[in-house]
Amino acid sequence: MSTETETQPLLRLDHVSKNFGPVQALSDVNLELRAGEVTALIGDNGAGKSVTIKTISGIHGPDSGQIYWEGRPVRIRTPREAAALGIETVFQDLALCNNLDIVQNLFLGRERTNHGITLDEEAMEKSAAETLASLAVTTVRSIRQPVASLSGGQRQSVAIAKAVLWNTKLVIMDEPTAALGVAQTAMVLSLVKRLAGRGHAVMLVSHNMNDVFEVADRIAVLFLGRVVAVLPAADLDRQIAVDLMTTGQSTRLSTNGHAAKEPDRA
Repeated sequence: MSTETETQPLLRLDHVSKNFGPVQALSDVNLELRAGEVTALIGDNGAGKSVTIKTISGIHGPDSGQIYWEGRPVRIRTPREAAALGIETVFQDLALCNNLDIVQNLFLGRERTNHGITLDEEAMEKSAAETLASLAVTTVRSIRQPVASLSGGQRQSVAIAKAVLWNTKLVIMDEPTAALGVAQTAMVLSLVKRLAGRGHAVMLVSHNMNDVFEVADRIAVLFLGRVVAVLPAADLDRQIAVDLMTTGQSTRLSTNGHAAKEPDRA
């Protein structure tokens, strides 16, 4: 994980708003995501986390504001356009096919062929094995193992590998450790750290504060569709995060944005 730098953000949301009829889902959202960093997006139910993800990934277009990618203004109208930029999203349902093996899932819809005639199984197997190895995913028995036979942590690892197999620069993960056990959660969090270590920008959406504080470089807090804080994780603690999520403010934050120190007691 990297430290705060002055480099240009990979992705920037500039005063982005989104309405669904009379419902204001996002209001004047400003957010930056940087390469080599894990940015956690947290908020209570209905705060706008899913809408933010879907706006970045091309499912919902913003009603106002601008999205910048590598410093250039862009319009992301479809998930395909997001993928073309280098944005991949791993949603909670993972979008894996149980009846297919790991290689088939990784290349589903993007199969490699020999001159457009037959599937190039050898090339796909090689790329699949290299991608899993580069992410240190070592627990799967075989890359030809059916996804239905994998554990929850292994399925999450395959979904992440599928996201980074292409020319991906930003990986968005929606609740990647939900319903996982302790060992599987640790495996997925290690994978998140490795993604940032390889230079990817990572956006992690999670309700689990332990997970957030273990892997996040920065934490962005949404409250009723607004970003009320974006701070280095080191400047926050769990109680401040909960305050911000539930009320939009925290008396535990000092004026410079850092966690206020408890007064000395004699």
